[in-house]
Amino acid sequence: MAALDRIRSVPEPQRSTVSIRRHRRQTLGLTAVWVVVLGNTAAIVWLWIHGGNLTLKSSGDVLTSIARLTGLLSAYLALIQVILLARVPALERLVGFDRLTVWHRWNGHACLDLVLAHVVFSIWGYALLDRYSLPKEISTMLGGGIYPGMITATVGTVLLIAVVVTSVVIVKRRLRYEWWYSVHLLAYAGIALAWFHQIPTGNELVLNTIAADYWRALFAATFALLLVFRVVAPTFAALRYRLRVAAVVEEGPGVVSLWITGRRLDRLHAHAGQFFLWRFLTRGRWATAHPFSLSAAPDGRSLRITVKALGDHTARMGEIPIGTRVVAEGPFGVFTDGSRRREKVLLIAGGIGITPVRALLQEMRGDVVVVYRVVTDEDVLFRPELDELARASGAELHYVVGDHATDEGRHYLSPDHLLELVPDIAARDVYVCGPAGLTDIVTRHVRQAGVRRSHIHAERFAL
Repeated sequence: MAALDRIRSVPEPQRSTVSIRRHRRQTLGLTAVWVVVLGNTAAIVWLWIHGGNLTLKSSGDVLTSIARLTGLLSAYLALIQVILLARVPALERLVGFDRLTVWHRWNGHACLDLVLAHVVFSIWGYALLDRYSLPKEISTMLGGGIYPGMITATVGTVLLIAVVVTSVVIVKRRLRYEWWYSVHLLAYAGIALAWFHQIPTGNELVLNTIAADYWRALFAATFALLLVFRVVAPTFAALRYRLRVAAVVEEGPGVVSLWITGRRLDRLHAHAGQFFLWRFLTRGRWATAHPFSLSAAPDGRSLRITVKALGDHTARMGEIPIGTRVVAEGPFGVFTDGSRRREKVLLIAGGIGITPVRALLQEMRGDVVVVYRVVTDEDVLFRPELDELARASGAELHYVVGDHATDEGRHYLSPDHLLELVPDIAARDVYVCGPAGLTDIVTRHVRQAGVRRSHIHAERFAL
């Protein structure tokens, strides 16, 4: 605890004018986002009530009213779910891909909860109104022809449940990335089925043309964003930049780097610390896109990514033929020097998380300290490059090597250990990158060492 007591002795540095302006722009941008989200929520509820859909005459009426409202709100959250990962550049630059992923996960859970509430309250409410038992009401809904669109709604609900279940971390880790990616495409099918259940047959919208047109506009806007940023933009970029694999280099056991060249790459405006979604147009790979960070600062002529074998796809990266065409979506991420608020910086990397940190070390100037955590010496990547970059820039470089299961290893990157390595850590911006579990633990330890949340920039290697 003696090291922790030294936190109070580190003065809080003054924030630069650029940092203050950037923070104000971000605050205004986030405020605008929430105004749009909450404004649409209020409009949906107001149109629903104004249309005479709130009925409180009996218990059945109350339950069906709740069912209809939760159904509308779940449909709205489903549209937000699509937009959150539609690769909208302005939103991604404002929030950051890592935070968008967190929002996407929590919004998905809320969406599913409302869908299930819609189903439960619908069956319960209509059973009371029809004076049927619950099993008979379910049978009537699905097979009686009285309630149109129920089959499509049921299929859509099943698809959404499948998507949420595969998002649970413990399940996702047992699935190949390709399967997880494919299952998530079913979310689009589920939302399409929600359209056919909601717009043509929904009681609230059949009789209320204003509300129906409002919902059509929401669906159309979402589809337009998806089409532009997930289809048109990547296609245009592929034709414009003509990316190809120029070299495949083995960096260590199970780790390869791919050098990718093209034309006018300076117009990508990529920065160290960012990543792309890479699609390699060769047999068995063209159908899925995978996120990989740049492992070297972009120079306008080439891009480098470094991949560790962690699954079927990554294990075969070294087999990609030279000359393979590449489609890249991006750049994404705010894990960059542009997010920096202080002159002093600490970069912490765990395992393969060294890839964007190595690129940042190449680009950053000023007082920079790098801490690289690995289990064994054989796990260290880019050692000659890191040593040379640190020597050339005057950065301080620490290799923290050891098994966390040992008594000594358990101490590594604890709050006390961080303060031993970097006594003035509280006066620095801290960048943390690595596997999700390690990143979460180290981020917590960094905060316990005295760094404010606003000065911590985390990049988790997990979707």
